[in-house]
Amino acid sequence: MSKQKVNTSDQYEDHFQSLMNSTKFPFTTWVMKLILIATNISFWCACQAQAPESQKQASQKYQAKLSDHEKNTINRFQQASPSVVHITSMSLLKSRFSLSMYEREEGTGTGFIWDKNGHIVTNYHVIKQGNSAQVALNDDQTGLNQTQKVFDAQLIGVAPNRDLAVLKINAHSSLIKALPLGQSQHLQVGQSVLAIGNPFGFDQTLTTGIISGLGREIQSVTKRTIKGVIQTDAAINPGNSGGPLLDSQGRVIGINTAIYSPSGTYAGIGFAVPIDTVKRVVPQLIKYGREMRPSLGLDLDEGRLSRRYQLPGALIVKVRPNSPAEQLGLKGLSWKRRGIDLGDFILAINEMPCSDAETIYHYLDDFKVGDQVTLLVQRGLGRRAHQREVKLNLVSELGEDAY
Repeated sequence: MSKQKVNTSDQYEDHFQSLMNSTKFPFTTWVMKLILIATNISFWCACQAQAPESQKQASQKYQAKLSDHEKNTINRFQQASPSVVHITSMSLLKSRFSLSMYEREEGTGTGFIWDKNGHIVTNYHVIKQGNSAQVALNDDQTGLNQTQKVFDAQLIGVAPNRDLAVLKINAHSSLIKALPLGQSQHLQVGQSVLAIGNPFGFDQTLTTGIISGLGREIQSVTKRTIKGVIQTDAAINPGNSGGPLLDSQGRVIGINTAIYSPSGTYAGIGFAVPIDTVKRVVPQLIKYGREMRPSLGLDLDEGRLSRRYQLPGALIVKVRPNSPAEQLGLKGLSWKRRGIDLGDFILAINEMPCSDAETIYHYLDDFKVGDQVTLLVQRGLGRRAHQREVKLNLVSELGEDAY
C-alpha cells in the first residue's frame, strides 16, 4: 500500500480560506481582511517612497558616465530653456462670405526673456507680417513641453534695420526668468556656442557648434546692411529666428537671425546679430518704440545717383529743416531746367573716408546724440569743385532714416 504525499501548505491555505468564508467567524474574517489591506497599503507606500530615491540614484549613476562637456551642455540648456519662448504671429482678417473676423497664423519664431518686466526680444521679421502675437512659455527644464503657458503679447518697439523687435507679456514673476547677457566684442573664432529655438515648430530644440567667423555682413529686411554679424555652424533653421546664441557659460552673445542656404534650410552657415548691438538698441525700443540713432540732419543717397555720376562721396539728397546741417549751409540736390544740381557730398567723417551712405550709417553707430563730428564736404565737380570742413553736432531723431 503506497503512501500519499501530503502538501501541508495547501492544507493550511484551504483551512484559512474556509475560516475567512465561514459565517461562524465574522469578526475573525473582518480582522484578517483589514490586516491584509493595511499590509498592502504599507507595501505600496514603501515602494513609492523608494521610487524617487532610486530614480535619483539612477540619474546620478548615468550622469557619472557623461563627459564634462556633455554635462555642461545639459546644464546650460536646462538653465536657459525656461527663458526661451515660442512666438506665433497672427493676423486678424474678415471673412469674404460674412462679417465675422478670424485669426490666421502668419509665422512662427523664437524669442527670449530680456528682463524681469516681461520684455521679449526677437527678430523683426518674425512678427512683421502679423498685427498680433502670442508667446508660449515653457516652464519645463527637461525640454518635454509638459507645462507650456500661452500669453497674448504687446508690441513695444521695432528696429527693422537691425532685424530686432521687442514684445511684452504679463506673466507671473515666477515664470519670468531673464537670460544673462554676455559680450560680443571679445569673441573668438572656434568658441563653443549653443542655439535654442523652435525650428519648424519643434519647441525647445538645442543645437551646438562653434563660432565660424566674425565681422560678417548680412542684409536686413529693409536691405540695410547689418555689420559685425556672428557666423556659426550651429544648426539654425526656419523657426530658430529670434532665439539666443549662447556661449559655454550660458550667456547670450547673439540673436539668431538668418541662414545662408539656397534651399532655405540649414546648410552649415548661420548668422546672429551680436549682443553688443542688441544691448544698445533694445533699451531704446523699450523707451521710445523705435531706435534713436544719432543724426547728421541729412537725407543721403542710397547709391543710385552716386553710382550713376561716379561721385567720390556720399551725396546729400536733402537737408532737414532747422537742423545744424542747415545752419552750416550744407546743400542737398535740386532740380533745374538743365538737369540736376548735385549740391554737396560728404568725403569723410573725422578724417575717415566715406565713399557711400552705408559707410556713414555704420560709422555713426559708435557715436551718441550730442557728439561733435568733423565733415569733409565737397561742392561741385571738376574745376568747380571746392572742399571745406564743417563741425556738426549730432542730433537725436527717431525712425529708420535718422541720418
